Amino acid sequence: MGRQGLSLNELVVMRGGRSVLDGLTLSVPAGHIYALLGGNGAGKSTALFATLGLLPVMSGQVLVDGKDPAEEPDAVRAAIAYLSETVALYEHLTARENVDYFLSLANQSRTNAEIVEAFAQVRLDPTAQDQRLSAFSKGMRQKTAIALALLRKTPVLLLDEPTTGLDPQATQDFHALLLDLKASDVAILMVTHDLLGAVDVADTIGLIIDGKLASQWQAQSTLPRFDLQALYGAFTQARAGNTPV
Repeated sequence: MGRQGLSLNELVVMRGGRSVLDGLTLSVPAGHIYALLGGNGAGKSTALFATLGLLPVMSGQVLVDGKDPAEEPDAVRAAIAYLSETVALYEHLTARENVDYFLSLANQSRTNAEIVEAFAQVRLDPTAQDQRLSAFSKGMRQKTAIALALLRKTPVLLLDEPTTGLDPQATQDFHALLLDLKASDVAILMVTHDLLGAVDVADTIGLIIDGKLASQWQAQSTLPRFDLQALYGAFTQARAGNTPV
């Protein structure tokens, strides 16, 4: 059986006595990029944390490559690569040392040639691979994290505000990496405030309001891929606290 992607089905998550996710349902097939947009407190990051198994689910189900994190937590962790906004790698280690360390934590080993190839795929300068991450820009840290995801061969990638703080060229480079991963049948769920970036790279854009999927748009096969005016109007209403019509 091939990769099964990611699905959230009628997901309910409670925090502080209120529903942060209130019946959230979405699907990210293998080889698909899903951008989840919403205002602060809408439930975007909660959806990621529930997928990672870091928050208890009151009802509904998460399936990561066909596995439920509540029933198979170790298998789900092995199936997911998670890239936080701050890119959580060790600053005192080099890019190569970070990759070696996290591969060992996952009980995986790769040849030197495979690691060199992964760094080449993400276009990280060979001279940077033996530099400490403390000297890296956010874009370079992301390339290191994506190289690790390639080496781990994870079927699902979760991204939390990945383009925040990137300059236009670094954003373009990052989107190119996502398209490479998509071509490798990785299911990618990206939560973001970056509407224009989502329009550039996503196959599906969803808008979450008060823990529910309020609207969803599919990319068209011809340009323009999305109706930017409709998306902008819906996103603006959501940020103002109104439900789009």
